[in-house]
Amino acid sequence: MATATKWAIDPMHSEVQFKVKHLVISTVTGFFKSFEGSLETVNDDFEDAEISFALNIDSIDTNQSQRDEHLKSPEFFDAAQYPQITFKSTSFKKTDEDEYDLVGDLTVKGITKSVKLAAEYGGSTNDFYGNTKAGFEVTGKINRKDFGLVWDGVTEAGSVVVGEDIKLVINIQFAKQA
Repeated sequence: MATATKWAIDPMHSEVQFKVKHLVISTVTGFFKSFEGSLETVNDDFEDAEISFALNIDSIDTNQSQRDEHLKSPEFFDAAQYPQITFKSTSFKKTDEDEYDLVGDLTVKGITKSVKLAAEYGGSTNDFYGNTKAGFEVTGKINRKDFGLVWDGVTEAGSVVVGEDIKLVINIQFAKQA
């Protein structure tokens, strides 16, 4: 049996971004600044890799501290009770030369659902120090209400303050572990 190769996220060269419609007319972009994850693979092409990921709610940053505090509150993520969002892959299948379907269990606020994301392999190379790095961009869309994020504000004019669909854009660089 082939030996598994372990990879760890390089947080210095990775970012987790989300976008959500605000008042239906504009988009708010936010980041999670603190996260960790790993990739374990037995194939050179990464197919069937096992991926696990966790991000820390307290590190949310939408460039507006009042909004960030609201997002950490029980009305949204409830960071005190559910400090992390986690993801564990159940399938990682190649669909094209550098394209993969990533399916896994996403847990937010204690609710776990299967989600399907798209992963694009950016390639791999060695850095100045001889470490092997591999890059992926993971994108997808989830409905926040599926995960208990049901807070709804409505303006006087009747516009919904926060959209239901959350777009995810995750750029990850993995470092091969010795």
